[in-house]
Amino acid sequence: MEPNLTQFKKGVLELCVLAVLARADSYGYDIASQLADAIGMGEGTVYPLMRRMQKEALVSTYFVESPSGPPRKYYALTDLGRRSLEAQRGAWESFSSAVTRVLSPERSADTARPNPHASGASVPTHLTVHKTTEKP
Repeated sequence: MEPNLTQFKKGVLELCVLAVLARADSYGYDIASQLADAIGMGEGTVYPLMRRMQKEALVSTYFVESPSGPPRKYYALTDLGRRSLEAQRGAWESFSSAVTRVLSPERSADTARPNPHASGASVPTHLTVHKTTEKP
């Protein structure tokens, strides 16, 4: 995996966990499986994040009996977690739109900077600044 891709994934992991929990309460392994399928994140990165999110009161926990073993620890979004999700979602949408515009090979005319060379205009090669100073 490319190093940048790893950093991208780490940067959006909390947002993705909050989004998964906004759909339904879930237990750690299920959250990790959903994120592994969707963005290729391993469970080793999810569990430390879940502990931090619990300490920050973004999620609460409760136990549910499991027919195939010990009770499972379920995570649920708190009100603070829902507010955090909405704030992060808005920031992500704004940021990802801006990156898409920058990466676009053909930027729209209203966002592209004018090219002074295209019109034959001269381009300044240096800038001179004059500063007036007062004597004490």
